[in-house]
Amino acid sequence: MLTVHHLNNSRSQRILWLLEELELPYELKCYQRDATTNLAPPELEAVHPLGKSPVLTDGDNTIIESGAIIDYILRRHGNGRLMPEPGTIEHEQYLQWLHYAEGSAMLPLMLRMYTGRLPDGGAALQPRIDDELNRHLGYIDNALKGVDWIVANTFSGADVQLSFVAEIAPLLHPDGYFPNLAAMRTRFQRRPAYQRALKKGGRYDFGPQEQ
Repeated sequence: MLTVHHLNNSRSQRILWLLEELELPYELKCYQRDATTNLAPPELEAVHPLGKSPVLTDGDNTIIESGAIIDYILRRHGNGRLMPEPGTIEHEQYLQWLHYAEGSAMLPLMLRMYTGRLPDGGAALQPRIDDELNRHLGYIDNALKGVDWIVANTFSGADVQLSFVAEIAPLLHPDGYFPNLAAMRTRFQRRPAYQRALKKGGRYDFGPQEQ
C-alpha cells in the first residue's frame, strides 16, 4: 500500500492529485504546520530525517522529493499512464520539465517568498528577482503557446509537477502577465481528480479561490 505523508498547504498536494488521477489506493497521513512558525511538525522527522513533505512509503521503500515520487509512482504503478514512452523524444522532454519545475523554475519563486519576509522586503534584490521570474515564467508561458499541456499537448506527470509553479506565480509575482500559464492553471484546477485531492488534503491556499 502506498502511503503519502502530506503536509497541509504544501507542494505535496500534487502527489495526492497524481494518485487521484491514477485512481490508485493509498493511505494518507496528514501533518499540520505550526500555527506560529508555519514549519512542519517534528513528527515528520520520524518518517525522514529532513522532516520535509512529501514523503512516499511503499513497503520498504521511502522516497522523498516530488519529482522522484512522481517518477516512482508512474514507473512502478502507472501502467504506462501519464508519461510518454521511455526512449522517445517526448519522454526526454517530460523528464526535463519534471526536474525544471522544482529546479530552475522554483529558485526565483523561493527567493521572492523568503526575501519578502525581511524587514525591507529584500529591496536590493527585487529587481534581479523580477528579471528571473519574468525569464522563467515567460519561458513556460511560451512553451504552452497553442497547447493545453506541456509535453506533446498530452496531460502527464510533468503537468502535475509544474502545477505548483502555475499556482504560486500569481501570488508572488502579481505584476506578471502569463496568459498561457494562467489558462493551464484553470484547466488543471477543473479536473475531477484535482478536486478530489483538494477535499482530502486539507488547507491549500494556492488552489482555486472559490474552494
